[in-house]
Amino acid sequence: MAGAGAVALGLDVQPLVAQARTLKTSKTIETRSNCPYCAVCCGVIVHTMTDGSKNVIPQVVHIEGDPDNPINRGTLCPKGASLQQDCVNERRLTKPQVRRPGKSDWEDISWNQALVVKTMAALGVVRHENVART
Repeated sequence: MAGAGAVALGLDVQPLVAQARTLKTSKTIETRSNCPYCAVCCGVIVHTMTDGSKNVIPQVVHIEGDPDNPINRGTLCPKGASLQQDCVNERRLTKPQVRRPGKSDWEDISWNQALVVKTMAALGVVRHENVART
C-alpha cells in the first residue's frame, strides 16, 4: 500500500526494493545446489547465516532460483520455492530411522547402521535372512 502511494507521487521505489533485498542476504554464505524434487534438476542458491564458529549450525535464511542455471534461469516451481520450509521445519528428520519387519513403529539408528542396512538391502541379504528365520 505504501509502495503504491510512493509510485503515485512519482517516486522511484526500485532502488529501495533492491537495497532491502541486498540487506536480507548481505551477510550470508551463498551455496549453489540443485532442487531435489524432480528429474529436471533446477538450480537453487541457498543462503545460510552463521557466525563462523565451529560449534554453530548454519541456518538457512533464504532460497532462490539460480539465474545462471541454464535449466530454470532463476525461476522455481512451487515445490522448489518451498525448499526453505523443508530445511527449517521442526518435524524434519535429522537422523536415520528404520522400520523392522513385523513392527509398526520406526526406530532411530546410527548413520553407520543405516549404511549397513541400506547396503545389505541392496544386495538382498536382508531378504534371505528373513526367509531363513521364518
